[in-house]
Amino acid sequence: MKRRELLLGLALALAPWLTLTQAGSAPATATVFGRPPPRIKRVFAAGAPAGVLACVLAPDTLLGWPMPLSTEARGWLPPVARSLPFVGRLAGRGTTMPVETLLQLQPDLILDAGSLDATYVSTARKVAQQTGLPYVLTGGLLAQLPAQLREIGRLLGRATRGETLATHAEQLLAQAARVRAALPASARPGVYLGRGADGLETGLDGSLNMEIIAAAGGRNVAAAAGQGGLARVSLEQVLAWNPDVILTQDPAFAARARRDPAWRALSAVRNGRVHCAPTLPFGWLDGPPGVNRLIGLPWLLARLHREPARVRALPATVSAFYRLFYGIELTATQRDRLLGEEG
Repeated sequence: MKRRELLLGLALALAPWLTLTQAGSAPATATVFGRPPPRIKRVFAAGAPAGVLACVLAPDTLLGWPMPLSTEARGWLPPVARSLPFVGRLAGRGTTMPVETLLQLQPDLILDAGSLDATYVSTARKVAQQTGLPYVLTGGLLAQLPAQLREIGRLLGRATRGETLATHAEQLLAQAARVRAALPASARPGVYLGRGADGLETGLDGSLNMEIIAAAGGRNVAAAAGQGGLARVSLEQVLAWNPDVILTQDPAFAARARRDPAWRALSAVRNGRVHCAPTLPFGWLDGPPGVNRLIGLPWLLARLHREPARVRALPATVSAFYRLFYGIELTATQRDRLLGEEG
């Protein structure tokens, strides 16, 4: 083959060549570099959201977890996913997967989910060029999750399961949309998300981690600090914002906020509106910002707006989600533990 023909063939092979959406459905969220094989048996998840996505769609294809998982968290997963090793990641805060090790794993596909900005697209293209492995990058905004489940379900040969999960995701998103539509802007509670042990890491305006708060009809008070991703703030800033509700996924911080005189200066604390979201097997608000957040929507609607009917429906909603997405049947004790975790 002539050199020119060889270079042209390589360029075509590494260009985004495939959209994964069928005619008449939602716009594609995924970009594909390289050509995936007809049957995919081995998936390397580039980051935590992709790991959760592969787990709920086709756990038998996942080569390992891109993030460490506790023994307790593993107990809430499908049996085939519980014993998978921690293998490292390509995406997120720092790469922990050398290219040589990635090649030794012999994946059929690298799957990534989350931001589609130029940095992540460039990383996907670069890894595909370096390794010769097909790399799929799919959008991870809440509104994109139904399309994400359908597209990746079809790609992994699990179209029926992808359609079932996508339909459920659409129902949860539609419930939240109806609540938002009925709320005037002035009635949306101001919400502060406190991350970490001291609660002083939060998400700014536009952060993927804060998306669920707006989707549930809340108002991110930290948007006053500007746009961006996660950021450190001071207690003085939180006091000035004086949120109506404080959310966290850290029970230690929730307990500290309730007893610390400085935090008790906030009306949210004095009014008993510090809520700690469940984190098993994955966070309901973020951690990671993947399809695991979908069950956080009905929980957050019940916490933010406190409608009795929505609160009463929550146990059945949680059981249905865990049965459908994680393939486990919650016992009454497990379900009550999830819904009783207020820190």
